[in-house]
Amino acid sequence: MKTSLRAHLKRGSVAGVATMGATALLLAGCGAPPEAGSPSATASDYTGCIVSDSGGFDDQSFNQSSYEGLKKAEADLGIKVNQVESKTNNDFEPNLRAMVAANCDLTLTVGFLLGDATKAQAAANPNSHFAIIDFGYDPPISNVKPIIYDTAQAAFLSGYLAAGTTKTGSVATFGGRKIPTVTIFMDGFADGVKYYNEKKGTDVKVLGWDKATQDGSFTNDFEKQDKGKQLTQNFLDQGADIVLPVAGPVGKGAGAALMEAKAAGKDVKLIWVDSDGFLTAPEYKDIMLSSVMKLMGEAVETVVKDDKDGKFTNTPYVGTLANDGVQLAPFHNFEADVPAGLKSELEQLKKDIIDGKLKVESAASPKA
Repeated sequence: MKTSLRAHLKRGSVAGVATMGATALLLAGCGAPPEAGSPSATASDYTGCIVSDSGGFDDQSFNQSSYEGLKKAEADLGIKVNQVESKTNNDFEPNLRAMVAANCDLTLTVGFLLGDATKAQAAANPNSHFAIIDFGYDPPISNVKPIIYDTAQAAFLSGYLAAGTTKTGSVATFGGRKIPTVTIFMDGFADGVKYYNEKKGTDVKVLGWDKATQDGSFTNDFEKQDKGKQLTQNFLDQGADIVLPVAGPVGKGAGAALMEAKAAGKDVKLIWVDSDGFLTAPEYKDIMLSSVMKLMGEAVETVVKDDKDGKFTNTPYVGTLANDGVQLAPFHNFEADVPAGLKSELEQLKKDIIDGKLKVESAASPKA
């Protein structure tokens, strides 16, 4: 998937552009659609645009899922699409300015780190529409729609799953940066393990995160896979056999360490985040227990369609278990290894969370 997507991006009219030099290229292929969100805009003259963070559109994680959602909107709705990848954080505002100059009807920005740049460009261009994944604003911004997720809910299920399948009695998690969209996964995971211990009288330990103190292990970026590999090796040395990396492409470092451990005869497993890692990171499918998914593609297509139809609002889209915005992925190759009783408990926990009988809370959870 990574190779084909990268090749596709290189063929695109603005693929790989990271500076304001992109503007001329963008203008050449865009035309000038009606005012953003105009109900008179037809599919053929509507342009949906997307700006990645530094992970790029082939990160096997949230950038890729978001980009695929926009490409699906292109196929389903007949719209035009432009995209630009950010190589560093310094590219965010130039890339956003290039999208505005290209007369994009809606510009989607991917990731918490683009929050400030998106706010600045929204203020400078009040007639343009924006949507941002993994960031909310207080107070709200009239022309920016947040797409946010209560991932603690699905991460709770993953923690319960990890506690119910560990052979060593220790599991681990680490983050890329200590930001709310990362720690929300870690909170949910830790609470799921804690809940399992309370129900079963066990003492499964969580390495890498203490929810009470909000202290844990971070690589401090989303790019350097060697850091993720080293952290994971440290966890393995401490006895962990299941690891949840919340670090975008750095998660591949965790996968590499676990694959080496498996080759050495250890029974280890990986839990992916954002997308179904069994499908998006198939090189790790032999250790992929499950994934904590954010269904970003579906949300992106919905937001684009609403904007195209003149129904843009700045009301946040909040993905939950109830609306299938977040999910625990299938067990795939480990389907037979997860006990039937544990599967039933996970289904009941999901139902209890949806019904409000079980509260899963994180300081980073979106406020309804």
